[in-house]
Amino acid sequence: MKRILSLLLLVLLPLAGQAKNDVVFGWGDSGRHYPADLKPALEKDAFAYSAWRGETVSALALIWSPEALDDVHVQAGALRCGKASLPGSAVTASFVSYVIGDKLADQYGQCDKRDTLHWEAIREADLIGRYEILDVPAGTVQPVWLRIDVPSDATPGRYTGSLTLTTGTKTLTLPYSLTVGQRILTPVGQRPFHLDLWQNPYTFARVAGVRLWSPEHFAAMRPVMEQLARAGQKVITTTLMDRPWNGQTEDAFGSMVTKIRRADGSWLYDYTVFDRWVEFMMSIGIDAQINCYTLIPWNLEFDCFDQALGAVTKVRAPTDSPAYEDYWGPFILDFARHLRDKGWLDKTMIAMDERGEEAMRNALAIIHKYEPEFKVALAGNYHPSVADEIDDLCLGFRESWPPGAIERRRASGQISTYYTCCAEGFPNTFIASQPAEASWLPLIALQKGVDGYLRWAFNSWTRDPERDARFRSWAAGDTYMVYPGGRSSVRFEKLIEGLQDYEKARLLLEEWGTDPSKARQRAALQAAINAFTYDEIAAHGPEPALHRLRSLLAVAVK
Repeated sequence: MKRILSLLLLVLLPLAGQAKNDVVFGWGDSGRHYPADLKPALEKDAFAYSAWRGETVSALALIWSPEALDDVHVQAGALRCGKASLPGSAVTASFVSYVIGDKLADQYGQCDKRDTLHWEAIREADLIGRYEILDVPAGTVQPVWLRIDVPSDATPGRYTGSLTLTTGTKTLTLPYSLTVGQRILTPVGQRPFHLDLWQNPYTFARVAGVRLWSPEHFAAMRPVMEQLARAGQKVITTTLMDRPWNGQTEDAFGSMVTKIRRADGSWLYDYTVFDRWVEFMMSIGIDAQINCYTLIPWNLEFDCFDQALGAVTKVRAPTDSPAYEDYWGPFILDFARHLRDKGWLDKTMIAMDERGEEAMRNALAIIHKYEPEFKVALAGNYHPSVADEIDDLCLGFRESWPPGAIERRRASGQISTYYTCCAEGFPNTFIASQPAEASWLPLIALQKGVDGYLRWAFNSWTRDPERDARFRSWAAGDTYMVYPGGRSSVRFEKLIEGLQDYEKARLLLEEWGTDPSKARQRAALQAAINAFTYDEIAAHGPEPALHRLRSLLAVAVK
């Protein structure tokens, strides 16, 4: 017996030593975070996805070594299916960098001031594509993001490829496969989902070190806004006044319209910045709607240049005061004229954010008095007395719509959406959020029966956004989804996955709704959609509902 044990030890000990010293290079779960300092438990199955033509597919690979790795490089090989192949530009592999965030308090309290003494710092892998070659410290998990943009004209079939890691003289390969079906996903610009992620053009000037509204400013903004267009953004965020949100972000929003009160009391308006910004965004492909903030700021102070004084002044005016109408009435009249000249009036909305019912009634009265054709948007509560006058109405995640309201609004051509903000611990897009939560956000819209989703901050960057996402007021990551230079994030890529799931489910429900032979499939798909509720994610996390839905969508890939 002792001899047998001795022989076993002679065999097993070298194997144990080899396992301990081996470099880990395998597939992880792109919907979750992995501790940076623990050897990762990899997925049992190799990466093998199914996709519609025109879909973007992502996966997460993980590198770990007990010893430091120098000059690590990863490269995605070509995907081939017999004689067919996907172009090299369709497949990219990028390192994911760690960003400092903070732990969440609970499922509600993320809107508190972030005193660093009371909020524990964390590090999560989020920034995609900062480095092409890097060193991997010993015992540290290094994620790699694989992205495949399947062309809409790709030949259907099973494609195979590999991800290659090189470091010094060591080369490791990780195979993967992708089954491309017959179905074609709707092009991004034609999808009906109403995506409204608010842009902050002002933050670029600081981060890029360029002059506001200079050619260099627009050049810095282009790759970031192209990311937004890739997701299917519908709305251009514009400002009609200085600091509409009291300068709550690191870089305050200014006014895109200069208002000058002449010495004789008349008004002059300069729309140069507004026009340049809108035309720039339209050139990128974001052109469905222009939301203009705001007629009801939080502090009810309005800026103008007073020629008689030779200085910028502030007018403080409650919404029911003569001074309020004196300030906004002439502007609404002139702004409508300008928008008609540009051909934009029908897609422009005067937008308000979380304003009360009485203030909304007063503002609507002024708007309609001076320009009845102006449309209005509101992100906030459902105000019964004015809801029918709000053309784009967005309610909070936990707010309920009155029975039949969404259907009536849709029949009238009005938009109904929902939003999340700092108030939701989950599902959300904080640095601490599990990445899969971002995929939930479009699917909640499908479950609610609304037209889309709003998030207040696409790119309001912190002081050092590529290193530290923490902010003084809200949970880290609340103020931005992507990074400077056109670099994406794990959170944003998972949001795109959810947007694609939404569109695939929408198309299938529409198709199967007219086919009696598909009644069972349609019922199963609808049941999977109905699971995207707060109670479900609170009880089971984001993954089970996503798995059920995607299993049904995968069956329909052929």
